[in-house]
Amino acid sequence: MFTVKDKIITFALVKLLRKILFPFVPVYYLVSSIRNKLFDLNILKSKSYNIPLICIGNLSVGGTGKTPLIEYLIRLLKNDYSLATLSRGYKRNTTGFILANDKTNVEELGDEPFQIKNKFKDILVAVDGNRQNGIEQLLALNDPPEIILLDDGFQHRKVKAGLSILLTQYSKLYVNDIVLPTGDLRESRSGAKRADIIIVTKCPENLKDEERTEIISILNVSSNQRIFFSTISYSDTIFSKEISYSFDKLSSTDFTLITGIADSGPLIDYLNSKGLSFNHFDFKDHYNFNEKDIMTFNNQEFLLTTEKDYMRLKNKVDNSKLYYLPIETRIFNDREFDKMIKDFILKF
Repeated sequence: MFTVKDKIITFALVKLLRKILFPFVPVYYLVSSIRNKLFDLNILKSKSYNIPLICIGNLSVGGTGKTPLIEYLIRLLKNDYSLATLSRGYKRNTTGFILANDKTNVEELGDEPFQIKNKFKDILVAVDGNRQNGIEQLLALNDPPEIILLDDGFQHRKVKAGLSILLTQYSKLYVNDIVLPTGDLRESRSGAKRADIIIVTKCPENLKDEERTEIISILNVSSNQRIFFSTISYSDTIFSKEISYSFDKLSSTDFTLITGIADSGPLIDYLNSKGLSFNHFDFKDHYNFNEKDIMTFNNQEFLLTTEKDYMRLKNKVDNSKLYYLPIETRIFNDREFDKMIKDFILKF
């Protein structure tokens, strides 16, 4: 568990380590670029499927909002098509292909797939580090899906998605970053050219047209690519296992915020903008809460967390104290975006 002092020290150490590792940047860049070039030249093979595959991914290591966009697409399509999501299930304690059912737990799936399965019980949710095998397992089901959403699949080039959506965060555009280990990019910025759609996520709600135009120019998108902008929409209700309250309850409650996500900044900014005062326990993304953490949480009066963290905490922390705040992606010019998705599906 991090105190403010711990966070400052950790940030300084990470920053120093990244500077020390700068000589390895060209090596990483070269290896990832060669791999992509081999796929581009068809020396390494990508497999296509006769089913709508929609890939949602990014160039950076996380925090761009993939899961909220997956949920947006599920809401858009679930009433008209049978859907499946496929991800690798990061930090799960299982291997190979797992198809979620009513008895599957968060440790078997990973927190993000588990969150999706809890919210959308009528869709198929699967995990597999081998995306080709995962797709083939889904298509071999007695009732296979009509559409597969590939979560975090942009670098999985052994599968050729029919539609690729690349996310980049407003406050950290990929063009302003470099590759690992000093930067946060998994591959070079030129990889963005593979995307059909680029979405700038976590934008201010009042993003001006002039700034949109500037970002489009900075990203230098190709003529065959479309760019959209999105923001985070916070729920006006907080939820526990059995009870829900209006968000306004937080104004009269001393609460502790728990986050184990890649970027807690937007949430903290939002709570601060509402004039709320709170303690904050901040952990790294997909953190595995230990017994000491749980004991500390149970000694708090009122706990607020993200929906993803709630999936890992709800069976460990006193449920009468634990609440989560849902979020959704809101896409500016959503009608045009929705039409592009549906037009793509109608080609099959």
